[in-house]
Amino acid sequence: MKGQVSAEMLILLAVVIAIVAIAAVYLMDLGKSAGEQVQEQGSDVLSDVDELSKGDAGDPCVDGEDCKSGSCPDNRCS
Repeated sequence: MKGQVSAEMLILLAVVIAIVAIAAVYLMDLGKSAGEQVQEQGSDVLSDVDELSKGDAGDPCVDGEDCKSGSCPDNRCS
């Protein structure tokens, strides 16, 4: 008969849908773990930049957070 779908075609369709669903779940997990790694590495980079941007002795500063020593008397790192 015309227009009928055989049982084999339905099984094949179910298998294809299952494969697509498994691949989607895998890609979503992969994206989540990659996002967490990027976030972690970004935090590490920002911490390094913060430490590198602190002044040495004699450099101008506004407060102790601007200096490696943590001390800023007379707007100069000690």
